[in-house]
Amino acid sequence: MLKKDPSQLSLGPRARLDTDYVNEDHIKVFRDALSYDEHNDYNDNITRADSIVSIADTPTKPHSSGVETISSQSDWTPVYNKTKPRKSEIIEIDGAAGDDNGNSDKFSRVSSASVSGPDSAASSIHVDENYSNYDESSITFTILRYPLLIFIFCWTFILSILYFIVRLSISFSENLMLKRDKVRTELVTNLRNSKNYSEYVENSKKLDKYLKLDDWCNDDRYKYYDWRNLRRTIGNLRTLRHAKKYEDLMVVLQTCIKSNFAGTENPLMYSHCYYGTKKLIEKYNSEVVKCLNIIIENKEINIKEKRIFFKIINKNFGRTCLVLSGGASFCYNHFGVLKALIENDLMPKIISGTSGGGMIAALAATRQNDELLALINSKLSSKINAFGSEPFWIWMKRWWTTGARFDSVEWAKKAQWWTTGSTTFEESYLETGKILNISTVPNDIHSPTILCNYITSPKCCIWSSMLASAAVPGILNPVMLMEKTKDNIIRPFSLGSKWKDGSLRTDVPLNTLNIYFNTKFSIVSQVNPHVMLWIFKNRGDIGKPIIRSKGKTFRGGFILSYLENLIKLEIIKWLKLVKEFQLFPNLLESDWSNLFLQNFGGTITLFPKIVLSDYMYILSDPTEERLARIISNGEKVTYPKLLFIKHRLNIERVIERGLKECDVDIDETFNAPPDLVTKIDQSIKDDNFEENRIDDGGADSDDVLDDTDSNESGGSNLGFLGIKMKRNEVVNEEWYGSSGYEENYTTDEDTSNLSP
Repeated sequence: MLKKDPSQLSLGPRARLDTDYVNEDHIKVFRDALSYDEHNDYNDNITRADSIVSIADTPTKPHSSGVETISSQSDWTPVYNKTKPRKSEIIEIDGAAGDDNGNSDKFSRVSSASVSGPDSAASSIHVDENYSNYDESSITFTILRYPLLIFIFCWTFILSILYFIVRLSISFSENLMLKRDKVRTELVTNLRNSKNYSEYVENSKKLDKYLKLDDWCNDDRYKYYDWRNLRRTIGNLRTLRHAKKYEDLMVVLQTCIKSNFAGTENPLMYSHCYYGTKKLIEKYNSEVVKCLNIIIENKEINIKEKRIFFKIINKNFGRTCLVLSGGASFCYNHFGVLKALIENDLMPKIISGTSGGGMIAALAATRQNDELLALINSKLSSKINAFGSEPFWIWMKRWWTTGARFDSVEWAKKAQWWTTGSTTFEESYLETGKILNISTVPNDIHSPTILCNYITSPKCCIWSSMLASAAVPGILNPVMLMEKTKDNIIRPFSLGSKWKDGSLRTDVPLNTLNIYFNTKFSIVSQVNPHVMLWIFKNRGDIGKPIIRSKGKTFRGGFILSYLENLIKLEIIKWLKLVKEFQLFPNLLESDWSNLFLQNFGGTITLFPKIVLSDYMYILSDPTEERLARIISNGEKVTYPKLLFIKHRLNIERVIERGLKECDVDIDETFNAPPDLVTKIDQSIKDDNFEENRIDDGGADSDDVLDDTDSNESGGSNLGFLGIKMKRNEVVNEEWYGSSGYEENYTTDEDTSNLSP
């Protein structure tokens, strides 16, 4: 029995390692679902009661197959409008390969229609002549396919060797430059050995001061962001805030609170020094937060105006998501990323995971942050037993029999601790407020992927989705997703289809996350072993400037960086040709062509340091000592990015607070109509808002102009509220820029040039 940590006991069972969540009844249903023959699901005696679809959502009595399923002729006809199969649709094969439990499949289907009938007992193989003669491949394709494939692989292998030679040359030049400066080498060593974030910040500032990189932070001018626009915006915000012209302030805020406004979220702005960015960006961030807090706390502004305002800026600014990639045992680096984010109160509410990353994401989303923090330590290794310690001959026999090294049922039992039992996506969201997403791929290579969350699959058990996302061909067989009814009974989900590893097609599903949750800022922890070898930032990374004498140009110089990028793009070109012409065969019934051609990064991409010796343990469970080192590795790679994340979440969380104060659920604002802005003026007029706004003293009546007078008065429309500001209205407050001279800020867009 494990010794209980008192700090964990005070947090409840979800923060303890010895809590048992296994539900044997649910495991049994899952085992039966795995043994179901998805190629022989036609039943003449099937009734409506056998369907998993029920308006009353009540459990149904299973039919003879032991698994409740739906048979459908097509998407547009009734579910049980049955059609008799054609003989040409059946290929009868004796001795077909079995499933995880050794049950053999007697039939293999050619088409997707349901099959059955008296011919099922036949022992001969029947194939329709027309089908056997049908082949869409041309003769030239058949002849040239494999010679071309061999040529491409040989050429890419040569390019890969050249690529690593270039990478070694860059690494050698950087190490040589570090050794020339002993003081810098010592400071860099201290930075890498920082034990916590506070120590990291202190060491970073010392290094920046020694290299004089802090001078860059104090100078506003830089070509990779619009510093003039940012100066002017800060001045306008300060002036309107001090003048208490809150409605005009809302207009300016609506124009500047956008994702990557004026280049403030350009990663290059945080890649020039070890800690910090332009002081002008920090002033902008601070000023926006102050202005938003004033808008929230002000009682004179109409509540309807506030509600519309915060909905729009939330739509423009977007939300932040954390994406955890797959990567076998390398995924344990995600623990360190989570720990660093939680300790600094920077954990996003939207979390996505794929394959092994899905397991970590499920752990994070089904527990509160304090419970999660109590679990992330070296003792967690006692629960990381997915790979086990089976002898070679045992798992080899299983692989030979079932086609998978690991048993799906055993993994299902282990997975239930990570998801606190058969918790569904909807239950997890309602319990913790975190939005969990797990990417899965259908067993059919032509079907679309699904990102499981509380919108797409609210009743789906997280542990089944977690297993499906980790079902790498040859490692774990495809599994069924399971859903839970109101009576705590589980059953197959998604028409009984089987699903497998999401990394094959959607390792980092940023586009889908943006569609569902309006995510415009992503933190990606990338640990895929086939991706780590190709990671290279030729202009430095966030918190990791280029190791050059003057801190400029490219890593290793322009020529080496150019060659690195050129070779990598050449390899990608040939891999795209393999995908486009479908030259690579579908091994293990899977399409591998997207394995190297996906988007593997985000706005911020974390690449934990992986050494070659780590590949020896890629399919093994970590010891306490190794897990402690892995967690520390994940923390240290996250430290340089925390300031960037903090600046982003500063504004995002104030917007979320504003929506909450206006009784708006932020999770329901992702579907705001695109024509929301054009409808606002009419909405305000319907409630006589214009009259109330002027009477409440939110702005002087002289500052508000009618639309019909805009041309004559020289006013310019600055926002969605229809508020007009006088042209050439000079700012009364004196504001000193970082360059040390006094500047006047105006609302006149023609006076963009600021003179000292």
